[in-house]
Amino acid sequence: MKTVDITINNIHLKAEEGLTILEAAKTIGIKIPTLCHMKDLFPSGACRICVVEVEGMKGLIPSCAYPVSNGMNVQTNSPRVRRARKTIVELLIENHPQDCLICVRNKNCELQDLSEIYGIREHRYSGESKSHAVDISSSSLERDPAKCILCGRCVRVCNEIQKIGAIDFTNRGFNSSVGTFYNKGLNVSNCILCGQCILVCPTAALREKSHLKEVTNALNNSKKLCIVQVAPAVRASIGEEFNMPIGLNVTGKLVTALRRLGFHKVFDTNFGADLTIMEEGSELIDRLSNNGVLPMFTSCCPGWIKYIEQNRPNLLNHVSSCKSPHEMEGALLKTYYAEKTGINSEDMFVVSIMPCTVKKYESTRPELTEEKLPDVDAVLTVRELVRLFKMAGIDFNDLPDDNFDNPLGESTGAAVIFGTTGGVMEAALRTAYFKITGKYMQDLELHDLRGMGGIKEASVIMNGKEIKVAVVNGIGNVGEILDRIEKGECDYKFIEVMACPGGCINGGGQPLHQQKDKILKRVQALYEIDTKSKHRMSHENESVIKIYEDYLEYPNSHRAHDILHTHYYNRQFIK
Repeated sequence: MKTVDITINNIHLKAEEGLTILEAAKTIGIKIPTLCHMKDLFPSGACRICVVEVEGMKGLIPSCAYPVSNGMNVQTNSPRVRRARKTIVELLIENHPQDCLICVRNKNCELQDLSEIYGIREHRYSGESKSHAVDISSSSLERDPAKCILCGRCVRVCNEIQKIGAIDFTNRGFNSSVGTFYNKGLNVSNCILCGQCILVCPTAALREKSHLKEVTNALNNSKKLCIVQVAPAVRASIGEEFNMPIGLNVTGKLVTALRRLGFHKVFDTNFGADLTIMEEGSELIDRLSNNGVLPMFTSCCPGWIKYIEQNRPNLLNHVSSCKSPHEMEGALLKTYYAEKTGINSEDMFVVSIMPCTVKKYESTRPELTEEKLPDVDAVLTVRELVRLFKMAGIDFNDLPDDNFDNPLGESTGAAVIFGTTGGVMEAALRTAYFKITGKYMQDLELHDLRGMGGIKEASVIMNGKEIKVAVVNGIGNVGEILDRIEKGECDYKFIEVMACPGGCINGGGQPLHQQKDKILKRVQALYEIDTKSKHRMSHENESVIKIYEDYLEYPNSHRAHDILHTHYYNRQFIK
């Protein structure tokens, strides 16, 4: 490793050649503020908040885009640098709505943080401000261009990471903005509603569409039986919002808190995940045995489903017909559970707590209904649930632990790893291997399918036949595999696709962050739950077995198809 000698704030150091000033400063504990910078992406140097003073250079330079060189002498906190940064923040504020107290990002806004850091206490500039209408056309996301500070992070994540390109810069100068094609609503764009743009937005220019009003109204309606289910990834992330260690499993406290909100029953979406494996695994075995369409894609991620409907509808017959886990659970609540308890399904209000924004869109799809009632009535993101807890005065940190209700609260370790990339595939293979061979896999942990790689693959021998599988981590990586299928060059039999990099553990409805280490700690929490579980394969879930015996008959039965499966549409021209 070649190094160069530099000085930053009178501290001498040897920095790795090729590092930017921003990166070199970080190695010695000096934080330089940024707004446009995104780690692992080529620096744009657009916001200029990160400017520093370099001896011998006339102007200030952007530290995020300027590499270190031998003998460089840098000042990151000189009076000139502080004045420049403060002026930039002041100008951004003057062109920003002055509504911090009623903003969804109040006290969690990077522009607000910079305003505090640089001591901005007065309005020194005045002039014309931009005015834009809020885009509320989508069932999952809202877009408020007036709060956009043109940092470009949403554009970059949508174009360079997700490779969707639903938003981009338009116009020039004062009229510059970030918008959709022809400035139409998100509902008619090619947006898949993954919400990755929300995770990187420094302000509230992008946010989820809130279902808090619908949920609180239901909780206050004595005629409604309010039922809630919790996705696997939620238990490993929500603690962060209450200053608990990152990646801490807070399942027990979460159940208690939901009961204190007033929910009559608290179930685990992990039950629906085990059910999904039973159905999806049986569908795969049927396709393998009867020359069905291969490879088969998983259907758990609604962002992926929306993507293939809009972009490659000719390949829809490759996608499993299974509903996603929370939709399966919602469908069973309004059929099996309603019959078992004697409760009219119309009197139920089913809420899903999800790490995902596109689940909101999914819950409104007309094909995901039972007798004209939606399987799921409302979806709350992790961020929305935290607001609800705080509104109710629930001190999350001091809550005792409690257990999910049954029968839709029992689950296996296979179900919990649904929350991370590769988890669905790993869980499916555990059960498919047993169903095909009659034996348990020698090692239940398929390490080739774990990690943050874009495309991961593995091979499993079943009854002497090699079954090749793949995991696509992030929708931006799926195009290569779809191209190979269209050309007839793909030899995979089963493929998992998750729209969000890292899977649901990094979904668009999770706590806001830009730190990869947070994702990895959440992932580790899920794997630890799996390792410690009494049962680690979905076909061992006793409640699932009983529901098949009492109600669904067997996996992929006619009745199971009516309740647990769905169909898709060509949405190439109808978003």
